[in-house]
Amino acid sequence: MSSGGLVWSVRREVWENRSIYLAPLIVGAALALSSIVGTFAGLNSPVGRFASHVELAGAALMGTTLIVAIFYCLDALYGERRDRSVLFWKSMPVSDTEAVLSKMAVPMVILPLLTFAITVVTQFCMLLFTSGIVAIRGESAAPLWNLPWGQMTTGLLYHLVTVHSLYYAPIFAWLLLVSAWAKRLPFLWAFLPPAAIGVLERFVFNTTHFGSMLGARISGGMDSPPKKGMSMMFWPAHPLEFLARPGLWIGWLFAAACLALAVWLRRRRDPI
Repeated sequence: MSSGGLVWSVRREVWENRSIYLAPLIVGAALALSSIVGTFAGLNSPVGRFASHVELAGAALMGTTLIVAIFYCLDALYGERRDRSVLFWKSMPVSDTEAVLSKMAVPMVILPLLTFAITVVTQFCMLLFTSGIVAIRGESAAPLWNLPWGQMTTGLLYHLVTVHSLYYAPIFAWLLLVSAWAKRLPFLWAFLPPAAIGVLERFVFNTTHFGSMLGARISGGMDSPPKKGMSMMFWPAHPLEFLARPGLWIGWLFAAACLALAVWLRRRRDPI
């Protein structure tokens, strides 16, 4: 497996799936515009609620790119079998391993970086335009610029790397495995087995361990509240605390197994 082939494959994924960057761009523009219009119309307090609007913009963009990642993974391998383009790509000097890893790189690397960049630009646009509106009203925009922008930006990047990339890795890998296996309705096959396992456990053992584990994974491991005064963006508080979690390593092992099976299926699965 060559790094050049992997990089080329990742570029191809971005070129062919414009929703990867168009969806967050549209949401970011809409958020900035709505904040500006609301402030200009006097619906929002320019200073008092600006920080909450900034955090809301970040949360909305992270939610948007997470949805994009889910649908991308479900269609990544299924779609190329459905339109039979997999036959063409297999004729190219790119291995099945490189093809699958390039698709895994989209939700784990490309989307978090895009989310970070678009969020920072969106928040900066909100800051500039809101400051201008405040200045027109004869008020001071200093409180807006005195917000802890460095800490907020660092926290955003930390949250994206730890939660939306590393902690969600087994979720993305599972979706890719389903995409490589399903002959139809990959969305249904992705969510039906976990739901069935949860129901069966509750019916047979009267417990909800699997559901609790899955809920903790989806929530990014933030099922327990952060310490007082700690931003959710910095939870867990220290990288070593995050890396020391057994669930993180178990999830990576599960992700590796799913990706290995996805590579095997791509090599042997016939087009639909």
